[in-house]
Amino acid sequence: MTAGPQTTVEDRPVPTPAPAAGPVAARPAEVVSLLYHDVYAPADESGPARSASGFMTATAAPYKLTFEAFEEHLAALAGAGRAAPPLGSMGDLAPGRAPVLLTFDDGGVSAHSVIAPLLEARGWRGHFFVVTDEIGRDGFMTADQVRDLHRRGHVVGSHTCSHPERMSTLSDDELRYEWGHSVAVLSDVLGARVDTASVPNGYYSRRVGVAAAAAGIRWLFTSEPTLRLTTVAGCTLLGRFHVQAHTPAATVADLVAERSVSRARQRLHWSVKKVAKAVGGSGYLAFRSFALRQRVA
Repeated sequence: MTAGPQTTVEDRPVPTPAPAAGPVAARPAEVVSLLYHDVYAPADESGPARSASGFMTATAAPYKLTFEAFEEHLAALAGAGRAAPPLGSMGDLAPGRAPVLLTFDDGGVSAHSVIAPLLEARGWRGHFFVVTDEIGRDGFMTADQVRDLHRRGHVVGSHTCSHPERMSTLSDDELRYEWGHSVAVLSDVLGARVDTASVPNGYYSRRVGVAAAAAGIRWLFTSEPTLRLTTVAGCTLLGRFHVQAHTPAATVADLVAERSVSRARQRLHWSVKKVAKAVGGSGYLAFRSFALRQRVA
């Protein structure tokens, strides 16, 4: 998904991050993280219409779930005996089974109006990653809504300032700004130190991770479909398994199972896509955009 043209960094100081707090929790060996975006209700119901939450582009549409589909996903997780704790409580869970984390990218208004209430009804919490340039714009959460999610026990983190199309191609200065400024903005909104983030569009590289760590980010979610946790420059990297509008509830239940065919399929698809991104460059994004427009046409 795209967020318009990337901002430049000339003459813009990058705020120096405050020292990070102590360890969040004992780190488990593996984590199952699911990657969502927006959840919408029909226009005649209380939630936002499909086009009213998050980025309103053809490439964003396949990642917007109906209210009913998302409820089915949550029911499938509960039926599989899984809960969705906040990141900080992972160390309190029983050993031997990977925790399940639910993550939501972009900061669309449905995070506050639809998703959070559904999670809270089950005693669960989510991880909401906010594009700070979009705060208060049409379809996105206001600062008050972002602050309210934090107050209610959800994890709020950075999804950069401008949601670059290809994060890994940015200069070091641009990476420093995207992470450093977004963390500073969110920390100011919340009145608390932000040390969690996610990478837009799956364009992670070691440089992206090192820049995140330098900005004080200690937990960085990527789009690589893996359970394994790794570290770069003291920052813990967590992979995620993507969920789209057409993903059945049964697949979601399989994604969090001890042995999962769906996870294996996503890993295979990711390996192929990683090569296509490297070879195709910006051409890959053009082809992806065309393919997604055809899917939703």
